[in-house]
Amino acid sequence: MLVSQGFDAGLAGVLGLMIGSFLNVVIYRLPKIMERQWAAECAELVGKEPETTETFNLVVPRSRCQKCGHQLHAYENIPVLSYLFLRGKCSACGTRISPRYPLVELVTAALFAWCVWRWGVTPTGLAWCGFSAAIVALAMIDWDTTLLPDDITLPLLWAGLIVAALRWNTVSLPDALWGAVGGYLSLWLVYWSFKLVTGKEGMGYGDFKLFAALGAWFGWTALVPMILMASVIGAIVGIALKLNSSLREGGYVPFGPFLAAAGLTAMIFGPQSILRAVGL
Repeated sequence: MLVSQGFDAGLAGVLGLMIGSFLNVVIYRLPKIMERQWAAECAELVGKEPETTETFNLVVPRSRCQKCGHQLHAYENIPVLSYLFLRGKCSACGTRISPRYPLVELVTAALFAWCVWRWGVTPTGLAWCGFSAAIVALAMIDWDTTLLPDDITLPLLWAGLIVAALRWNTVSLPDALWGAVGGYLSLWLVYWSFKLVTGKEGMGYGDFKLFAALGAWFGWTALVPMILMASVIGAIVGIALKLNSSLREGGYVPFGPFLAAAGLTAMIFGPQSILRAVGL
């Protein structure tokens, strides 16, 4: 039993490495695709022709070095192994490759392996693998750009409701539905309260949608533990960045990565474990 379980988890880990490699593409390209779409829409509104540029999507063009433009060969795109083989440098110009690329691949692999180890090769296990992939992508995109794309948050929300409806989760459909409603409205209220008092925007609408998606996956009872954990981690990281003079221009820290961390913690340990950890 354990041998079979370990074998399935190992295969899931290999799949996770490949998905993680694709997530690196999504993390880098999706915000740029969105920016091009916005630029084209703005040009259309003012009656101008959109700028003609090369085709750019999640598949085209081939991956290349951002410094010299060297197109990566197949052997340079093997998850983790290529990074080690190339010693973390571009084979053409020697520019350092960020270790974040293999880290995303390894984290995704570990999450996939854990999901299959716990739930097996079942609809439930595969659903949580998909959840993990989406959460990793959202966390990294938000950290880089402060964007939480609707192309990921909304399918994640709908997937949570569908998983509940199909009973692939322990959360009932009513709990998932009210979790989505509560997640969205709670941060919406915080946003407008903060804006009315300070005149500033404390977070983006993407945060509302991500928290709604987490509510759909974990139910309304998990909202308080997850927002508590996200807020505490966010405050600690924000203070550390401030003390280290590493805050970005404007002094902001995106909230999405901390919501994502809370979601993964709830998936692995359960939402109530967060409350126990802080003595509640």
